[in-house]
Amino acid sequence: MTSQFTPCPDYTPFEKMYWQEEARCGKARAGVLYTRHGRVPTPTFMPVGTVGTVKGMTTDAVRSTGAGIILGNTYHLMLRPTAERVQRLGGLHRMMDWPGPILTDSGGFQVMSLGPLRKMDEDGVTFRSHIDGSKHRLTPESSTDIQFKLDATISMAFDECPALPATRETLETSMECSMRWAARSREAFVARPGYGQFGIVQGGTEEDLRKRSAKALREIGFEGYAIGGLAVGEGQELMFSTLDYTVPELPETHPRYLMGVGTPDDLLGAIMRGCDMFDCVMPSRAGRTARAYTERGTMNMRNARFAEDTRPISPEDDSPLAGRYSRAYIHHLFRANEMLGPMLLTWHNLAYYQRLMRQIRAAILNDTLPELAFTLRENWTKGDWDEEEFPRPAFTL
Repeated sequence: MTSQFTPCPDYTPFEKMYWQEEARCGKARAGVLYTRHGRVPTPTFMPVGTVGTVKGMTTDAVRSTGAGIILGNTYHLMLRPTAERVQRLGGLHRMMDWPGPILTDSGGFQVMSLGPLRKMDEDGVTFRSHIDGSKHRLTPESSTDIQFKLDATISMAFDECPALPATRETLETSMECSMRWAARSREAFVARPGYGQFGIVQGGTEEDLRKRSAKALREIGFEGYAIGGLAVGEGQELMFSTLDYTVPELPETHPRYLMGVGTPDDLLGAIMRGCDMFDCVMPSRAGRTARAYTERGTMNMRNARFAEDTRPISPEDDSPLAGRYSRAYIHHLFRANEMLGPMLLTWHNLAYYQRLMRQIRAAILNDTLPELAFTLRENWTKGDWDEEEFPRPAFTL
């Protein structure tokens, strides 16, 4: 029986995980992350495949957008189908037919979001499943072991992510606990050629706490460094100001991952502050709720104005969807509650995010990022193309 696990055409395993800088434009960086499961040009956006699937997408469709790395989640996969079953099925790469790199969240954010369903102590967190109420426990050691069983290319250190706003005392206590857990996660990590583990900076929006956290992680030593605890309601301005003093504390020779972010403008601003990697549910969640991301901002495809609009969603779309499906058809699918509507729009949104990453990366390499940033931000505020800029296609019956 032949395997259905087909590597990507550019799949090349590397014996060591490392990040190599190619160019800078201001604080923004273009580089390449080398891993056991292939290379990833940065800046990069990781589609979220929480339970071993990017919702509504085949892995071929995800690959067609240009995505080079995806994200899975320890909390959800440990509950079903369980890490042990994934391991018996050959690991997450083989089970879901994704030969490229996979990063797994440690489960910390999801567990901390359970509120009264969880109880934390120094050793870890006891919680009840949101699915059936069954009792489980996560510690830095067990989270790291689950990610090993999943065969995650990049594992994340187990941390606590307090909700904002929070008191300084709460943030300091949480950060110090996360740093102790980071050391335990690192001790439990099984080093293998081309695999790596990232530590997570915490500390809310307190500058001294963020700097202490970054220092502690540098002393432990990781293959990459993530910034957690942002994009949780603090607003873009405060998020950016936190990045302004946090990013310089992270090693310049390693990848920097801003977790859970965000809108196209969030990504652009974070890249211009030196971040390299991102994930967010926004493009896929928006696709399921009829919102399309475009070079002219977002559009609600349920709006009646699209009912007979024969144009594609965007004239700049270079994905496999380009020119194949009209706005009118997408509108119809959502009005008829057909599952194809969310599937196509998720594909469109993820393709837009990857196109944006390619544009930004090219601008960094060409030292033209400020000019591109001005154009992008100006266009996001313009609204939909009028029919002179983007005429309807002519049909011959």
